[in-house]
Amino acid sequence: MTSILSSVKQELIANADEKTKQSGQRFFKEAVNLYGVKTATVTQIAKKYFQEIKTKDKHEVFALCDQLWQSGMMEESFIACNWSYAKHNEFTLDDFPIFTSWVNKYVSNWAACDTLCNHTIGSLVERNPELITELKKWAKSDNRWVKRASSVSLIIPAKKGLFLAEIFQIADILLLDPDDMVQKGYGWLLKEASRAHQQQVFEYVIKNKKNMPRTALRYAIEKMPTNLKQEAMKK
Repeated sequence: MTSILSSVKQELIANADEKTKQSGQRFFKEAVNLYGVKTATVTQIAKKYFQEIKTKDKHEVFALCDQLWQSGMMEESFIACNWSYAKHNEFTLDDFPIFTSWVNKYVSNWAACDTLCNHTIGSLVERNPELITELKKWAKSDNRWVKRASSVSLIIPAKKGLFLAEIFQIADILLLDPDDMVQKGYGWLLKEASRAHQQQVFEYVIKNKKNMPRTALRYAIEKMPTNLKQEAMKK
């Protein structure tokens, strides 16, 4: 099984480009480890090699994902996320500790956080809403990425109009957080919730706008009509 990881690494190296690497770094405040492979190519590589492991037990696939995460390379983390999500129809509650360990041990930038949480973790939570209790605990973490994960794990359910009360509860916990990555995370969550619940999210923003950081507020109202945006932005 480790040979497949060697093949993945070799193909990433073969597709690496210095210009892409330099361009990618500009999206991050912190240093990130990149081969310099375009996202579309990474996705193609992930899908190509998943064909060789798709019949494997999910725990064997997760073990490979863990090794990809351990590399510390952005593109390998994206492949880990792709492979873990590819098994989403087999997810059970017992998988949550594995995904939690990835957030705690390996996630060190917004892209890895969002790629893992939007799909792999979000899919599991949508099927098992009781896990939102765990996300609320994440929102109180000292780790900025765990805090961001608490909100961005609900992005896809929010787009579907799900879990509005719980979304507001997580936003309440994160409301005053000084970290812009956390602010952008819960602001994004509120924005997606506003697709199906515009009035309720608007009322939440108006109620909290004196305390809500402007970064979070701007994200939250992004999809709203101009008149509501103007009202929300009034000092």
